[in-house]
Amino acid sequence: MSDSHTKESILKSIKDNDVETIWHWFVDIDGHLKGFAITPNEMTRSLDDGMHFDGSSISGFNAIEESDLMAKCDLPTFALMPKSEGSPREARIFVDICRPDGSVYKRDTRGILKKLVESIRADGYESYMGPELEFFAFKSIDDPTPHDAGGYFTGPPVDRGNALRTKVISALTELGITCEYHHHEVARGQHEIDLRYDQTLKIADAAITYKAVTKQVAHDLGIYATFMPKPIFGENGSGMHVHQSLFKNGKNAFYDANDEHRLSRAAKSYIAGVLKYARESVSFWAPTVNSYKRLVPGYEAPTYIAWSLSNRSAMIRVPAINPGAEKSVRMELRCPDPSANPYTAFALMLAAGMRGIKDDLDLEDPQVDNLYHLTEMERVKRGINSLPSSLKEALDATKESAFVREALGETLVDNYLDLKYAEWDDFRLQVSPWEMDRYFSTL
Repeated sequence: MSDSHTKESILKSIKDNDVETIWHWFVDIDGHLKGFAITPNEMTRSLDDGMHFDGSSISGFNAIEESDLMAKCDLPTFALMPKSEGSPREARIFVDICRPDGSVYKRDTRGILKKLVESIRADGYESYMGPELEFFAFKSIDDPTPHDAGGYFTGPPVDRGNALRTKVISALTELGITCEYHHHEVARGQHEIDLRYDQTLKIADAAITYKAVTKQVAHDLGIYATFMPKPIFGENGSGMHVHQSLFKNGKNAFYDANDEHRLSRAAKSYIAGVLKYARESVSFWAPTVNSYKRLVPGYEAPTYIAWSLSNRSAMIRVPAINPGAEKSVRMELRCPDPSANPYTAFALMLAAGMRGIKDDLDLEDPQVDNLYHLTEMERVKRGINSLPSSLKEALDATKESAFVREALGETLVDNYLDLKYAEWDDFRLQVSPWEMDRYFSTL
C-alpha cells in the first residue's frame, strides 16, 4: 500500500505481477466486509469512471427503489494480496460509495470518517489511532472449543496460536500494514495482535484488513477465528482498545512538558469530550447484544465513565511515557470491542474529542482507586456514571443524541437504529438454554 499510487502505477503493478482478480472492498453499516471482484481488463474503466452495483441487499444501504450505487477507487489503498500457492494472484482496493451522479452517499461509513479526517486536517490537526484487536481461536466453526489452554503471555507449546499470529503478521506486512507485537491473551484460545498507530483513516482500513486476514489464515490452518466480544461464559472477553493522539505542525498536540501529567490543554479537553459523549456513542463502540456480556465488572472491561493514568478499571487510560518520548503521549479508550465498525467507531471518538477541544471542556481529576471496589454510593458521590448495561439501553441513549446525529448524519443513524432495535427484539424474544435450566423443571 502506497500513498503515491496513481492510475498508471496501479495498472503497471497489475500487469507486472500477473494479477487476475482485483477486489473492490467496502463495508456495510455494521462494518462487515463486502466487495466484488473485477478482471484486469475492467480496471481502467473502474479507475476512470467507477463501477456501478446494486446496493439494495447491503445491510443499512439503499431501499430497493433507490438501489443503484457506484464504487470509486481510493487509489492509495491499492495493494497486492499475499500470494497463496496454487491460487491466482489477487489485489484489493478500498472504494468510496457514491450515488450514480457522483454525489456523496451518506450511508457510506468509510466516507463519513474520511470527511471528518479531512475537516480536522483543514484545521491543522492530524489524527492518529492505534487499535488493539483481540480475538478467539476455536477448533472449528462447528466446535466452539478453544484451540488451546493458554493464558496471558503464555509461550509455546501451551500457546498454540503462535503460528497463526505469525502468519497473520506476515500477510499484513505484505499488505503494507505494520504490527508492533503479538501475544496470547488472558482467556483460553484468546490472542492479540497490535497494529502500529497510523493516520486514522489508514488504521481503520488496516483494522478491516486485519480481521479479514486473520479469519482467512485461521481457516487455512483448519481452525476458526472470531472477533465476537464474549464467546465463552466466565472468561475475559475481547476488546478493541484504541490509542488516540492529535498532531499539529508535526508535533504531538497532546504533550505539555510543564503539566503534571504531561497532558496539554487540548489533550485534556479531548479526553473530556470523549467522556461526555460516551453513553451516546457506545452503541457504535460496543454494537452487539454480546458486547454487553463483556462490559461487566470483574473481567478487565471498563464499565465506568472515568479516566486514569494507569488504572485499567477506568474507561480511559493515559499510558505512562518515558522521558523524551513526547510523541507517545496519548489516551487509550478501553470500552470498544472488535465487533465495532471501525469507521463509525473512530469517527465518534474523533468527533467527541474535537467537540471537547472546540468547547474547551475541563477535565476532572484522574481516578486512582480501583473503581470496581467502590460502592454504588461512592461512585455517585464522585459523579462517576456507568456505561449502558445492554444494547437496548445504549441504543436509547444514541436515539436521543444530537451529537451522534451531527457527527454521523441523520440518515445513517436512523438506519442503524432500525437495524439494531430489530436485533435487540430478535434477541429478547428468544428462549435461552439458561431459561430452560432455571425455570423448566421448577415452574
